[in-house]
Amino acid sequence: MRSTTSELNWSGTVTYTAARVERPTSLDQAAAIVAREPRVHGLGTRHSFNDVADTPGVLLDLTQVPTDLVIGTAPDGTRTATLGAGTRYGDVAPDLDAAGLALHNMGSLPHISVGGAIATGTHGSGTTLGSLSTAVRALELLGPDGTPRTVTSDDPDFPGTVLHLGLLGIVTRVTLAVEPSYGMRQDSYGPFPWRTYLDHAAEIHAAGSSVCAYTRFGDEISEVLVKSRSDTTPDELFGAPRRPGTPGDEHRTARDGSTGPWWDRLPHFPIGSVPSHGSEVQSEHFVPIRHAAAALDALRGLADRIQPHLHVAELRTMAGDDLWLSPTQGEDVFCIAFTWKKHPAEVAALLPDLEARLAPFGGRPHWGKMSSLDRDAIAALYPRLPAFRELVARADPDRTFASAFGERVLGT
Repeated sequence: MRSTTSELNWSGTVTYTAARVERPTSLDQAAAIVAREPRVHGLGTRHSFNDVADTPGVLLDLTQVPTDLVIGTAPDGTRTATLGAGTRYGDVAPDLDAAGLALHNMGSLPHISVGGAIATGTHGSGTTLGSLSTAVRALELLGPDGTPRTVTSDDPDFPGTVLHLGLLGIVTRVTLAVEPSYGMRQDSYGPFPWRTYLDHAAEIHAAGSSVCAYTRFGDEISEVLVKSRSDTTPDELFGAPRRPGTPGDEHRTARDGSTGPWWDRLPHFPIGSVPSHGSEVQSEHFVPIRHAAAALDALRGLADRIQPHLHVAELRTMAGDDLWLSPTQGEDVFCIAFTWKKHPAEVAALLPDLEARLAPFGGRPHWGKMSSLDRDAIAALYPRLPAFRELVARADPDRTFASAFGERVLGT
């Protein structure tokens, strides 16, 4: 249950400073750890590229606690699934499908934990689909003394609790809204001339349930992936042909137009695969979708500095929400996600200029990725941040769950 070795994040670029990591196998064990430790913080599947999950005390990894999937119905009639927060999406998705149910969306990686993804605002793509956090209907948390409590969607603090960055307690179980199961297909289109894509970005990203585009900030958008619940898709998209596509393999899900289960089309990587060897770092930046073209043009002016360090940039859209710390709070957004080569120092040096280019458009960073924005810049982007600080003070007056990230970036 206890680990004393140094822990690294997924890319090997962040070393956690925690005294140790505890890996309980039951909720009772987790509660006992929280009750006895003066400082403790939840640790997900370590897919963050900063110290958002770190603490000088004890990191609590719940991935060994059983999923204990429970299907239910909310008071409003919505079907729900309650499960352990340490569960990986890829582990529970086939079980939901077998029960005739589905999640509204998934991230590109099915290997991440449900609790960690929700806490940091992780997302998939889809102009009409919210981030993974928007599926939450209730959270069970351990407070500073290890006592469990449940926060449901009718609680006035619920919008401030869902996306919490680990600062409100240890989330042990999560209740998610689910829907009837569905099949999906994935088709590839491209390339698109740069200007064609910018002129029609909103329409292109409305071509399917979930649409992702790829670029290296040259003269084109190299590929657009359209994930659709429809049996048919057009032969071309704004002049770009539909490619023959490739069947699924150990590296990526099928993009040949074949229909498969939702959990094997929404992610980019198959559940059973190892998607990467950590040879990358990441940053993600959200702007209102109405600014998509202007924001991309602004970043293209940095192409000569971006390209030497870039694997690829992925472009996505998401529906807005009302969660206090959500990067998608307030209106529908356009996400520019950089998968950088494993050049953390060079990327860190570039980010201030990159984020300055996005500042006129209200660019918000992903909480779990690299960013240069300081406390003042973050405060200007999140009007409900003062309310979140008050919520943290009430829920954790002795700062059991405090983190250096929360102090430095949020002022909690």
